[in-house]
Amino acid sequence: MRHALPALLLACLALPAAGEEIGCTTTEWKLIGANHRVCVYAYDDPKIPGVTCHVSQARTGGIKGSLGLAEDPSQFSIACRQIGPVTLPEKLPAREVVFSEDTSLLFKETQIHRLYDARRKVLVYLGISRKIIAGAPSNAISSVPLQAWPGATP
Repeated sequence: MRHALPALLLACLALPAAGEEIGCTTTEWKLIGANHRVCVYAYDDPKIPGVTCHVSQARTGGIKGSLGLAEDPSQFSIACRQIGPVTLPEKLPAREVVFSEDTSLLFKETQIHRLYDARRKVLVYLGISRKIIAGAPSNAISSVPLQAWPGATP
């Protein structure tokens, strides 16, 4: 048991980056509990400074949503952009989960995978909704062509 806590803390540190909430808009008013809404989050790629993804995601309200017990729908959108100079790491994995967020108490999550199209020098970000028991086909894609940044040294 003594070794379980440090292992748990290390596992939490290894999780993909968390998003910064930009804002939310109500989509349906609820009499009791939080309203249903769509929220926008910014995620800076943890391994590639100069790239940020904005993800909008539906959030369930009501009593269950207010208590954190509701399952959010698999509805999201993604837009990624180069916002500064980019230097790729020497060993960039061909595919890597860069952002992940639970969308239900136990069994569902939204993941953003980064793929690199070396031939075209484009980072591709693929958003998917995953369920442990039965997969969800919901997905979205955004690409970031890597370009020289004004004022950056080559």
